Amino acid sequence: MTERIDPALVAGNRLRAADYVATHFLWQVKDGVGTLTLNRPERKNPLTFDSYAELRDLFHRLRHATDVHAVVLHGAGGNFCSGGDVHEIIGPLVALKAPELLMFTRMTGALVSEMRHCPQPIVAAIDGVCAGAGAIMAMASDLRLGTARSKTAFLFNRVGLAGCDMGACAILPRIVGQGRASELLYTGRSLPGDEAERWGFFNRLCEPDALLAEAQKLAHDIAEGPTFANGITKSMLHQEWAMTVDQAIEAEAQAQALCMLTGDFERAYRAFVDKRRPVFEGN
Repeated sequence: MTERIDPALVAGNRLRAADYVATHFLWQVKDGVGTLTLNRPERKNPLTFDSYAELRDLFHRLRHATDVHAVVLHGAGGNFCSGGDVHEIIGPLVALKAPELLMFTRMTGALVSEMRHCPQPIVAAIDGVCAGAGAIMAMASDLRLGTARSKTAFLFNRVGLAGCDMGACAILPRIVGQGRASELLYTGRSLPGDEAERWGFFNRLCEPDALLAEAQKLAHDIAEGPTFANGITKSMLHQEWAMTVDQAIEAEAQAQALCMLTGDFERAYRAFVDKRRPVFEGN
């Protein structure tokens, strides 16, 4: 398909993500699945100014990646992410003026925006501590697998901040409902894994030793599906939050018509006619 596109357009809009070398976390791509590992296990994988920026930039790069069809996000050492590093983020923020503080909060919000706008479905594998910005990254993912021992906390009010951080007041109620989201954001309490599953925050629970393998299997199942169509589904799930039902129906009609033009649609039909299992190839 690439050869039918003007090389100048390909150069600006088609990239490989497998070649990306991460500095502040681990990143690898295998069989169309990118695995992103937050890798500061001795501190429960906190974020820094640098890792925030690099995460934002990688998810932006994924908008143009041709070799990644799904992403797994997890933390090393039995914990997901403890949020912003107390010494490397919280301490320095106390000394900043309003313009620099706004620069920081816009950067953290941009990470969520890039996660929601990259076309690849993101599967978060959540074990142990999942707090603050870690809870936000889990929330911003498309699918969440957890463990019974995990503890998810949107604890911003516990450090004197509002719960409206990085899109939490817009996204979290759509996952668990307005009342439950309000409870989590007003109290900052931890949400145990079994309760997170009952509330719909987790798609399902896994044993800790099987969590990453289950997340990668789910991501591989998605990656084997129709890449373009999955990206459209993610886009519409996001965009339709701000649409009326009639607007959503029309938008989906246009989106589905585009999907019918892809090779995936015809391949699935031919496989059905030939009584073969449909095999989707990313395009």
